[in-house]
Amino acid sequence: MGRKAKRPKAANAASGTIQTAQDFSNRTIKRLPQYLRLLRQMQEKGESFASAAVIAHQLMLDPIVVRKDLAGTGVSGKPRIGFPVNALILAIQRLLGWNLEMNAILVGVGRLGSALLGYPGFLKHGFKIVAAFDTRNDLPEMVSGVPVYSMDKLPEMVASLNASIGIITVPANASQQAANELVAAGVKGIWNFTPICLHTPDHVKVRHEDLASSLAVLSHSIVAGNIN
Repeated sequence: MGRKAKRPKAANAASGTIQTAQDFSNRTIKRLPQYLRLLRQMQEKGESFASAAVIAHQLMLDPIVVRKDLAGTGVSGKPRIGFPVNALILAIQRLLGWNLEMNAILVGVGRLGSALLGYPGFLKHGFKIVAAFDTRNDLPEMVSGVPVYSMDKLPEMVASLNASIGIITVPANASQQAANELVAAGVKGIWNFTPICLHTPDHVKVRHEDLASSLAVLSHSIVAGNIN
């Protein structure tokens, strides 16, 4: 058996121990893009250092949590000055794997799929959708500059395009079949925008984006606020 690829590591500035991306909780991982977005804004303004207190205030987070998160990146902060902005940006990008270009393919060129194909923000994170696939007969050749192919081309295209992630935006009743074909083609991860819980092998990571669940949380908070 070959060796497993090493995950990105970061030295903990506080303890001197080594942390990998796997050591961070999901909550911490979800906060890192928020830090990165703010740090890039600070970088554009010419700011060299960022304090945990300022970041916490801007993002409405607990300063202790922010300080712990930033220390976990391996970047050392200076008392009363803060953390070096450029170093933090690079460290967070490495931890998230956003310093490397990652190719993805999309299955399901409907309204949601077409909207994702047209979103330019992915490129800032080293994420590029290089092809799209659908079962329809009346497929356009391109959507937002991304070539569109029939599903029978998927196996050969995944390998030739070096695509590691598959995005599923098909109708719910076709989602598992789409996942099966992506797994068979060799993708390492699936970003699922359907409400169906997909069944995949353990080596294929799946991230579910259930829009209805997010809406439920929002609407419940509004209703609960009105009740109170």
